[in-house]
Amino acid sequence: MKVEDLKKFIRDIPNFPKEGIVFKDITPLLKDSIAFRFTIDRICEYNSRKTIQKVVAMEARGFIFGSAVAYKLGCGFVPVRKRGKLPYETISLEYQLEYGTDVLEIHKDGIEKNDNVLIVDDVVATGGTAKAVANLVEKCGGKVAGMSFVIELSFLTPRVKLEGYDIFSLLVF
Repeated sequence: MKVEDLKKFIRDIPNFPKEGIVFKDITPLLKDSIAFRFTIDRICEYNSRKTIQKVVAMEARGFIFGSAVAYKLGCGFVPVRKRGKLPYETISLEYQLEYGTDVLEIHKDGIEKNDNVLIVDDVVATGGTAKAVANLVEKCGGKVAGMSFVIELSFLTPRVKLEGYDIFSLLVF
């Protein structure tokens, strides 16, 4: 399999979740064992020379990829969720969306000082959520070793917001 072959496993859903948005649906990729394994293997291959203590991923689809990457890299997995979803003491960060603000949280004991952290998600669009997660990791004392995404929507220029970070995107649209 080649990376470009993965595009046939990404389904476009027009006008979801709202009018004018074309949602990139990764569920066909998830249900195909070869495509899913290939995706995880490529992300891990790119990051294999880094010393990573934790993989951090955002809910919900990021958890799918992030936990598999953490398993394969032999490191811990730390979830980042929206406010009020984590059961233990948290560190919070409010960040700007196109239409307002939101709050992300991480368990206060999730990242240790100087942990090298890989941020993983299914899609990077504007880069706002990934940047907020990076800020949250850094607020906890961790270092962002890189960011890996299955899909990058390059027309939304996420790399501008994520300048200075090592970014790996498997597929670029």
